[in-house]
Amino acid sequence: MIEAKQKRILDEFNRLFPNAKCELIHHNNFEMLVAVVLSAQTTDASVNKVTPALFEAYPTPQAMADADLEDLMEKVRRLGLYRNKARSIKKLSQALVDEYDGIVPHTMKQLTSLPGVGRKTANVVLGECFGVPSVPVDTHVERISKRLGFAKKGDSVLTVEKKLKRTLPRDQWMKLHHQFIFFGRYFCKSSHPNCKECRLVDLCKEEHKNL
Repeated sequence: MIEAKQKRILDEFNRLFPNAKCELIHHNNFEMLVAVVLSAQTTDASVNKVTPALFEAYPTPQAMADADLEDLMEKVRRLGLYRNKARSIKKLSQALVDEYDGIVPHTMKQLTSLPGVGRKTANVVLGECFGVPSVPVDTHVERISKRLGFAKKGDSVLTVEKKLKRTLPRDQWMKLHHQFIFFGRYFCKSSHPNCKECRLVDLCKEEHKNL
């Protein structure tokens, strides 16, 4: 029964979002890392609007580490929490220069040692940049996991990640991560989910459905 439900969910994700992939525009590992840090509590589309000018001005960890903080703030001003984000990307760039010769590291421990880099960000970088099977859990993934019964309502983010890793096929982790995000971002939204058109609504654990 559980396997049948999971297959039904994954089949629906594939129907809705067959080509789901990372929407953050980047050209190297450093740009990816910075973009993910900037994407916290904002949209990928918003990040993509500020990163071209940011990376043109500061294309390397050394350049960003040496950047004037006020100028960094100005370049990411359109994003929420831009002051903290500017400080984070400057500090993480300095850490990359000081500790890793300007090269983005490839382990969870190393990545999470960088300023402003949490487990979710590290998982994204590991998966997108290094091909390490990962299940990054952002607000969309957490919400959808709980609504569709992959996790319980009171589970922590780390518990959600562990349960998804135990349940989902390892070779599909990164694609499913993006499908969870797209489902949460464009279909099963937090406050106005599209329950009336959802083919999975009978599986949903949400108490207040938008029917």
